[in-house]
Amino acid sequence: MGMHMNEGSDELQESHEINVTPFIDVMLVLLIIFMVAAPLATVDVKVDLPASSATPQPRPEQPIYLSIKEDDGLFLGNDAVAPEQLGAALDRHSKGDKEQTIFIRGDQEVDYSRLMEVMDLLRGAGYLKIGLVGLETVGRP
Repeated sequence: MGMHMNEGSDELQESHEINVTPFIDVMLVLLIIFMVAAPLATVDVKVDLPASSATPQPRPEQPIYLSIKEDDGLFLGNDAVAPEQLGAALDRHSKGDKEQTIFIRGDQEVDYSRLMEVMDLLRGAGYLKIGLVGLETVGRP
């Protein structure tokens, strides 16, 4: 409490205790905000991913995402990249490590032939480890 009542006196005595309840409330609100905002900060390219019922695999610390948009645009991370520049851009992102897994995020409207073309570009650049990203539906009906 902030003050104590003394029954014999008309004066109020101040308490020198800090009330930490508002601090805890603020910290909990900030924690929730950061928990919601952290996943949104990974990749900003909007792609309508298809759903998968497979068990999710652990992600590496610094994954490399290659996104294929509905209009066949390629994005490495958040940056647009031309198909002929894909190998050089991947070398910069992976620091030349061709053993890194490249995660492909393809819009569900992308043709299968376009997906295969992109996978051929990755193979031609020397990146043979490819992961396909989809929406997780494990545990949902």
